[in-house]
Amino acid sequence: MRERLLILFIIVLASAFFGEMKVNPLGGSFRFSLGIAAFFFGLLWFQSVPVLLTGFLTGTFILGFRIGLDVLIDSRTWIESLQVHLPSTFYYFSFSFLIYIIRARKYLEFPLLVGLIGASVDFLSNLVELQLRLAFTDLPPLTWESVFMLLFFGALRSFFVVGLYNSVSIRQVRAVGEVRQQELERLRMINTELYEEAFYLRKSMTHLEEITRESYQLYKRLRTEEHKESPTALTIAEHVHEVKKDSQRMLAGLSNLMNQEGLSPQLPVSELCGLVIRANQKYAEMLDKEIHFSWSCQMSLSTSQIYALLSVLNNLVANAVEAISKTGNIELIAGLEHRDIVFHIRDSGPGISQEEREWVFQPGYTTKYDAQGNSSTGIGLTHARGIVQSLHGTLCILHDREAMTHFEVRIPTDQLLRKEVVS
Repeated sequence: MRERLLILFIIVLASAFFGEMKVNPLGGSFRFSLGIAAFFFGLLWFQSVPVLLTGFLTGTFILGFRIGLDVLIDSRTWIESLQVHLPSTFYYFSFSFLIYIIRARKYLEFPLLVGLIGASVDFLSNLVELQLRLAFTDLPPLTWESVFMLLFFGALRSFFVVGLYNSVSIRQVRAVGEVRQQELERLRMINTELYEEAFYLRKSMTHLEEITRESYQLYKRLRTEEHKESPTALTIAEHVHEVKKDSQRMLAGLSNLMNQEGLSPQLPVSELCGLVIRANQKYAEMLDKEIHFSWSCQMSLSTSQIYALLSVLNNLVANAVEAISKTGNIELIAGLEHRDIVFHIRDSGPGISQEEREWVFQPGYTTKYDAQGNSSTGIGLTHARGIVQSLHGTLCILHDREAMTHFEVRIPTDQLLRKEVVS
């Protein structure tokens, strides 16, 4: 209620203020002003306010406002001023009444129609005002030239308001779209982290299944030999089986989280590369590093393996960000080679020696330490290679003549078109 009253106050005040920006083309006190433009825009933009009440309050306030100005500035009596400005009040009354009867707000999706409605209502309201002025003053009768002028100014004000309304609406829609896009990107990056956890949880479940089977086989052999530890083997098999069931429940929960509404099941590879670059630009800024990022995608292909690719590429580019000490360059290039999609990730960091190129893919191997001297987990590249291999692809380090660290990810095209598995 308070917000609606504030909007009403703004519309009334703006109409009165812009009403003083005027011309008098017909002579006398009849005016063309920007007040009706502000009033019409307020009715279109703030659809929560009632049309008739807004018109009544605006017309009444403008009458009092103009009488006050005349008494204070022009030293007119309030009765003289009332006769001069009362017709303007009926202009706003008739304008809001006609807008209400026609239900102009229903046609906002059709700007041309709204402009024509506004011009017609403006013209008719001017006729109402002029008829009242003929009764109160000695205004000369209408001529065809005056009628044409009324139509011209009515169309000018109306289409100006409709154009302004649509311009502001488009900017608002774009702003909402940008926020929505940022939210979708954030969800995808969250889902990428969930994908990594789900990927390795699924691998662990396979191992648990093998352990359960071997424990049960051990139990059967021990029972055949009437060994006293056979119940222990059965207990181990049962416990491992319970752990596997718990893992299945966790995997189902992760899968439900990953299936976010509004996220497309497919994404163009070019958009995916852009998402990786934007995320790591923010990461570099957070680390206070000046890194120039460049990327190109020489294909118009969409993939359903969104989280798998995001996980791999984001891991490699994030590693490049961390490897660069303060300033440097990172580039990501995607293209087609025969039946494979190939990604090249290069950075100007310190590089990786020939001896370390296979060790870096081993679990636990790391060259990164935090400020307290604690090492990182050393499983990032292991994760990335595991995901690439699950897609029948390869992840390797190439020798680059420019002394840049150069990772190549090569995945068969058909693997990136298969359905994403999240459960």
